Amino acid sequence: MTEIRRALLSVSDKTGLAEFARTLSGRNVELIASGGTAQALREAGLAVTDLSTITGFDELLGGRVKTLHPRVHAGILVRRDDPAQMAELAQNGIEPIDLVVVNLYPFEAQVDAESPDDEAVEWIDIGGEALIRAAAKNYPSTGIVVDPDDYPHVAQEMASTGSLSLATSRRLAAKAFAHVTQYNAGIADWFRADEALPESLTVAEPRQVELRYGENPHQAGALYGPQPPDQLQGKGLSYVNVLDADAALKAVSEFEEPAAVVIKHTTPCGAAVHERLTEAFERAYQADSRSAFGGIIGLNRNVDRATAERIVERFFEVVIAPDVDDAAREVLSQKPNLRLLRAPTHVYDRRRVLRATAFGLAAQDPSRLRLDVDGVEVVTQATPTEDQMTDLLFAWRVAKHVLSNAVVLAQNRTTVGIGGGQVSRVDAVKIAIEKAGDRAWGSVLASDAFFPFPDSIELAAEAGITAVIQPGGAKRDPDVIQACDEHGIAMALTRTREFRH
Repeated sequence: MTEIRRALLSVSDKTGLAEFARTLSGRNVELIASGGTAQALREAGLAVTDLSTITGFDELLGGRVKTLHPRVHAGILVRRDDPAQMAELAQNGIEPIDLVVVNLYPFEAQVDAESPDDEAVEWIDIGGEALIRAAAKNYPSTGIVVDPDDYPHVAQEMASTGSLSLATSRRLAAKAFAHVTQYNAGIADWFRADEALPESLTVAEPRQVELRYGENPHQAGALYGPQPPDQLQGKGLSYVNVLDADAALKAVSEFEEPAAVVIKHTTPCGAAVHERLTEAFERAYQADSRSAFGGIIGLNRNVDRATAERIVERFFEVVIAPDVDDAAREVLSQKPNLRLLRAPTHVYDRRRVLRATAFGLAAQDPSRLRLDVDGVEVVTQATPTEDQMTDLLFAWRVAKHVLSNAVVLAQNRTTVGIGGGQVSRVDAVKIAIEKAGDRAWGSVLASDAFFPFPDSIELAAEAGITAVIQPGGAKRDPDVIQACDEHGIAMALTRTREFRH
């Protein structure tokens, strides 16, 4: 790697800039900068060569054009091992640039779907991206740094050799191209925000966490995304922990009132709503305490001390909640291995759902349907009471998050039996009733898709189930409705299904 004698700095994020530039200056590296970067360096007491001195032009078009110039890009792109190129550079009075330190305008931080076009496009970086790509392409001769977190490593390596190793320069180049790809993906998503399924799909997320392992210990795993998990305590996360915590967050977010959900293998085994969070948690746990062992807890309110005291009485892997009170943190610290996550601030249902398949990435919009009493149709002679309808809607919201085929029994806004992941609906009904035991009597039933035959209704009647909610749409809907009428069961149809595969 060529010794670093000249560095071009042009950064939006000035974190650590002055200290890093001071290190470069201490090694007699000439600092070249313009605009706000040059001003920041001068305020730090550093000597800076204005970029306009190199190009012979002041900034044009209000700063839109300042680094796009042959004297800049030729100095970056020249191959030091090519005598003809070096001679051409000398003939034109251009000196090489050995290190480029650039990060881009914060487009995603400044622009959202509501931003006017004329304001949003001004946050699209052109010159900075050109500098990054040029330096990264010529990585054997020119170093590129896009992340302030890399400043200490670069400074340390230069301290001993005055240059960067080829391995380091190659690693930084890879990071630079990934940075540009992610940046452009955010811009493209903004331009096509109205397209549910765009013609092309770019997935460019930074790695945030190297997970303890994948689905099994012999598999590697990592988490990529816009922000790392906010983990307050506990062991490192595994791939399964991430999936389960995601399922818990999505399920508990269905409810406006204080709610708790216990997840096992990405599906609820218990859920409850109550005016007091502690009671909601206790009911969700008792809904299926055997399955809840080693589960993941999702809460939609801050964890308080009383709830924390109930949690530490049992074994759980993860708790995810909006936040944790100080008193609750003290209690939960009694379980140092318990992973405690603060729920992310972004709204999960705004992100496209992706699944890797043998045929490519399968993509879909998330389900954003929120069913209420006005969205259902009662089709039986019996009409659900107000309490039954409340439980039906509660059970339906839980069923959305149970693996298909999914059946949920509930009473008093608490699940009493859940059957999911079955290849036939009647088997899901049998499992839910078996899980509920005596608690099935007087409960209501939610099914994520239609009943193809009346056999499930016969089982429900025998178990004492009083009301059913389901999409409808089967050829034998009349037979299913007739079976309900024969047993005095009320049935409401949603006319929409909620599969989860």
